[in-house]
Amino acid sequence: MGMHQPIGADSASDEFERDREVSGPKILLVIGGGIAAYKSCELVRLIRKAGGEVTCVLTEGGQQFVTPMALAALSGKKVYTSLFDLKDEVEMGHIQLSRDADLVVVCPATADLLAKMAAGIADDLATTLILATDKPVLTVPAMNVKMWEHSATQRNADWLRQAGVKVMDPDEGPMACGEFGPGRLPEPVAILSKIAEELEIDIDLPELAAPAPQLAAPVEEADAEDAEAEAPEIEALEPEDGEEFEKSGGGLGGLLSMIIPRSTPKRSHEEIEEEYEELEDLPEPDMLDAEALVENTEIDPDAAGPLLAKKGGAAAAPPIDPEALNHTVARKDERAKPQPVEEEVQTQEVAFEDSPLAGQPEFDPDPEHRPLYGKHVLVTAGPTREPIDPVRYIANRSSGKQGFAIAAMAAAAGARVTLISGPVHLPTPHGVDRIDVETAEDMAEEVRNALPADAAFMVAAVSDWKSKHVAGEKMKKRGSAPPALILAENPDILAAVAAGRKRPHLLIGFAAETENVVENAKTKRKRKGADWIIANDVAGAVGESVMGGDINQVHIVTPKGVESLPEMPKDEVARELVRRAAEALVEPKDDDEHD
Repeated sequence: MGMHQPIGADSASDEFERDREVSGPKILLVIGGGIAAYKSCELVRLIRKAGGEVTCVLTEGGQQFVTPMALAALSGKKVYTSLFDLKDEVEMGHIQLSRDADLVVVCPATADLLAKMAAGIADDLATTLILATDKPVLTVPAMNVKMWEHSATQRNADWLRQAGVKVMDPDEGPMACGEFGPGRLPEPVAILSKIAEELEIDIDLPELAAPAPQLAAPVEEADAEDAEAEAPEIEALEPEDGEEFEKSGGGLGGLLSMIIPRSTPKRSHEEIEEEYEELEDLPEPDMLDAEALVENTEIDPDAAGPLLAKKGGAAAAPPIDPEALNHTVARKDERAKPQPVEEEVQTQEVAFEDSPLAGQPEFDPDPEHRPLYGKHVLVTAGPTREPIDPVRYIANRSSGKQGFAIAAMAAAAGARVTLISGPVHLPTPHGVDRIDVETAEDMAEEVRNALPADAAFMVAAVSDWKSKHVAGEKMKKRGSAPPALILAENPDILAAVAAGRKRPHLLIGFAAETENVVENAKTKRKRKGADWIIANDVAGAVGESVMGGDINQVHIVTPKGVESLPEMPKDEVARELVRRAAEALVEPKDDDEHD
C-alpha cells in the first residue's frame, strides 16, 4: 500500500508567511462531510486573522465539498486526510496530532460523526484522533432538520455533553435541501466567538455589515393598479440571501447565493403566437381619435382625494398654518399674495397600517426633543426564571428597574420601543410595547422576533444556567441525600444578536459584576461582540445592593475607552444612556467600532 503524502503548505498562496511563528492558540479542525463544509474555509481564515494556528483534518466525505489544496492555502499548514498521511506513524503520529492542539473543533459535525463519537468508533483519522485527544473538544453540528431532531441524534448529543464535549446548538433557518428549521451551521464568526469562549481568550471579532436597505422602483400613482395587474412575476433575491451576502462581506455564503442561477418561466411557441395575433388586432396610431378621447373623458373632481392620500408614508408632519393655504408662487421681485379660500378645506384622515411609526406616541415636533423619532429600540429587562420543578426555580435579584427606566426614556425620546421583560412587578412605561417572558429560551425567542432594531439595550439579567431535567412533580424529601441538580448552559442572547444577520446598528450589553468590574466588562465586550458594555458593581447584601434599589453607578465601556458616571438615580442613568445612544445613531461608526 502506497504512502499518501500530505498536501504541504508550500503549494499554498503567498498570502501567508510560512516562516512566521504563530504565538496564538492551536486549533485542530476536523471537517465532516456535509454541504456546510464550505463554511470551514471562512472559519480557517477568521482563526488565522485572529492570530490562531489551524491544522485541518478532512474526512473522506468532507473532500466531496472542499479540497485539501484550498484548506492548505488558507491555513498555511499541511492538511491530513487519512491515517497514512502522517510521516512517521511508527511514532504514533495520530496521537501526537491530537495532543499538540489546544482545542479540537469538529465543524461541521454530521450525524454520522456525532454517532461515531458517542459510540467511541475510531475507523478513520478524524474519529481516531478525537478518541485519542486529551484536549477539550467542541462540536458544531450541521445536518437536515429531521436528522437533527431525531431521537438518536439528540441522544448522541446529550451523551457527548455528559462526557464533557461542548456541543454548539445549530442555527435555525432555510437549508440547502429546501427545508426549514434547526440544523444550519452557525456563521463562522459565531463559531469563532465560541472558540474564544472555550479557550477563555480575547479576540477581535470582525465587524458584521448591516444589511443594505431594499429600494423599490418608483411607480406612477395613476397606473399603480394596472401595473400590479399586468406586471409579470419576477423572482427577486430573497431577503435571507441578500442579508447573508451583505453580512459575510462577499464571503462564500454570499458568493454562492449570487452565482447560483435562477430559472425564469418559459413560454411555449403557441403563447408567443397568441401575443402577436393580439398585437395585430390593435388599431394603427393614426386611427385613434385623440380629440374624441379628450372630449369623452369625464373628470371626477373627487378622484384626487384618494389618489393623493396614497402618496407619502409619514405618520406625522410639521404643523400647517391655515392662513398659508392657497398662496400663489410669486416671482423673486414680488411678494406672495394670499388668495381667498372659496370652499372650506376638508381634511381626510388616512390610516397607514404598515407605517414604521405606527403606535409611536406624539412628541414635540422640534427634533431636538425627539432625537430617536423614527427609530426602533429594543430593551430587555428583569431576571429569568429557570424551573427545577413546578414549585422551585433558578433566578436572581434583578428588579428590572434599570431596564424599565431605559425603555421609558427611549419612548420619551420618540422611539418605538419593544420591552421584553422577565418576571417583575413594575408598570409598563407609557408608549412602550411590552412582552413578558419567563425563561432565557423564551427571551431569546422573543428577541429574535423583535429584530431588526436600530438600537438594543440588553439590560436583562439572564440566568447563565438552567436545570437539565425539570421534574414534572414537586421533588420531596425522602430522608436520603438530596437529588442531584444537573445544570445546562442557557443560550447566550447578547452574543447571538451580535453575530446574527439582523444585528442592531448599536448593540449595548450590561455586565453585573462583583469584582474587577471594569476589566471584566472590557473582556465581555470583546468576547460578546457588543458595541458598548454598561458595567456596575452589584456586590452587597439584600437592600444594600444595586439590584432591587433605585440608585446605580455605571461604567460605560466602548472601543474608545471607559467613562465612569457618578452615582445617581436609575432614571438619570437611563437619561444619560439614551442621550448617548441617540448621538451614536447619528454619528457614523469608526473603523474600530468592533475592535
